[in-house]
Amino acid sequence: MNYESKISGEDLEVSTLEDENEQARSKRRVIIVVAVAAAIILAYVAYQLFAGGGDGAAAEGAGDSQAPAVTVVVPGKQDVVRTINATGTLAARREIPVGVVGEGGRVTQVYVDAGDWVKPGQIMASIDRSVQNQQAARLEASVASARADLNLAQTNLDRAARLVERGFISKADIDRLTATRDSSAAQLRVAQAQLGETRARNSFLNIVAPKGGFVLERNVEVGQTVSAGSGILFRLAQNGEMELQAQLSESDLANVSVGVSTEVIPVGTDKVLVGQIWQISPMIDAQSRQGIAKVALSYDQALRPGGFASTRIKSGTSQAAVLPESAVQNDSKGSFVYIVDKDDKVVRRDVVIGSVSAAGLSITSGINGTERVVLRAAGFLNPGQTVQPMVEKDKTA
Repeated sequence: MNYESKISGEDLEVSTLEDENEQARSKRRVIIVVAVAAAIILAYVAYQLFAGGGDGAAAEGAGDSQAPAVTVVVPGKQDVVRTINATGTLAARREIPVGVVGEGGRVTQVYVDAGDWVKPGQIMASIDRSVQNQQAARLEASVASARADLNLAQTNLDRAARLVERGFISKADIDRLTATRDSSAAQLRVAQAQLGETRARNSFLNIVAPKGGFVLERNVEVGQTVSAGSGILFRLAQNGEMELQAQLSESDLANVSVGVSTEVIPVGTDKVLVGQIWQISPMIDAQSRQGIAKVALSYDQALRPGGFASTRIKSGTSQAAVLPESAVQNDSKGSFVYIVDKDDKVVRRDVVIGSVSAAGLSITSGINGTERVVLRAAGFLNPGQTVQPMVEKDKTA
C-alpha cells in the first residue's frame, strides 16, 4: 500500500512540471506574434507617413524615378525642295483627226497603220476614182474644144481686120467677130475652171496626212465605203509629241508655273521621263476642286495616250522642319507629333506633312523646329504624361 502511494505522488509531480513548461512556451509564442505584428504595423504607419505626403520631396523623387525615358530631337529648319506629287492621263499634245474631205467612195488601198510615222502630205489611203477620172477626161476634152473655138474666132477676127482696110468688111462685121472671139475665150475659161474643180475634188479622194506625226489609230479597211459622214479614219499625234494632264489642287496650281521641269513615270514601267509644264488650266473644276497642268513630253514607247502616269513637280525651295517617319503619328484627326514641354510633359501637336524625301518628312505647319519632338515610341505615350527626355542630335540636318 505504501509503495503504490509513493509512485502516484511522483507521477503527479512530473505532470505538474510539464504543464508549467507548456504554459511558458505558449506565452513566449504569443509574445513573438505580438512583436511581429507590432513591427508590421509600425512599418506600415511609417510608409504611410513618408509615401503618403503628396507634396513631399521624397514623393517627387519617387515619381521622377518612375517616369519613362524618351528620345527627343530638336529638328530646326532647313531648305526643302517643294515637290508636288500628282497623277493624270496621258494624251497626244496635238491630236489631229483625219477623215474624208471629198465625196468619198470605196477604199482601194491603206498605206499606214497604227504605230507608223507619216510625213506632211503623205497618202494614208486611196479611194476608187474610176468614175471621177472619166469626168476629168470629159472636161479635158471640153477644154480642148473651147480652145479650138477660141483659136478659130481669133483667126477670123485677124483676117477681117486686114480686109476692113480695103473696104471689103464693115465695122459691124468686125464687132461681131470680136464678140465671137471674146465668147470663145470665156467658154475656154469656164471649161478650164470645171476641169480644175474636178481635179481638186479627185485629189481629195486620197486621204493624206495634214501634218507629220505618229499614227495613233486606224479605223478604215480596204473595200470599205467611206464618205464625209464616216467619221474619223485616222488619229495622229503631231510630231509624236505627248503630254500628261496632271490633276492638281487649287493650292498646288498656285505653286507651279509654265516651264517648270517635271519627272513623269508611266504606270506599269520604271522609266523616269523628263518634261516641262507648257500649259496651266485657267479654270478649276467645281466638283473636284482641281485643275489641270499639262506636261509636254517627247515621244517614248512607254507613253500611251489614255494611260495613267504619276509626276513629281519641283516648285521651288522653302524652309521647313524635317522629321523621320518614326516621329509622325496618324489617327482619324490627321497627322500629329508628340512634343515635350518645359515641364517634361507630353503635348500633342497636329502637323501638316509636305514633301517626302530620303531625309524624312517635311512639316509645313504645326511646329517651328525649336520644339523637343519625341523621336520614337510615341505610340506608347499619352498627352499630359511626364517623361524623362533624352535629346538626340538631329540626323536629318
